[in-house]
Amino acid sequence: MTNEEIFEKIKEILVDRLGVDESRITLETSYTDDLGADSLDLVELIMELEDAFDSEISDEEAQKISTIGKTVEFIQEKFGRQ
Repeated sequence: MTNEEIFEKIKEILVDRLGVDESRITLETSYTDDLGADSLDLVELIMELEDAFDSEISDEEAQKISTIGKTVEFIQEKFGRQ
């Protein structure tokens, strides 16, 4: 998977899960500051990402992915998908 494909998948999940407008989602977007996600939203989002990318994300790893860009980088590095 390319970074763009990962980004598009994350965007799809966010639009579905949080009901945010797709135009508000960029690589710099913060889940909490820009999208207003609370802790429950973040837990559900991590579960969706685990399903979408067929792997587990530890709590420690989840704390490091505060923006969409960091999430894309994390998924690319963790799963080595190109």
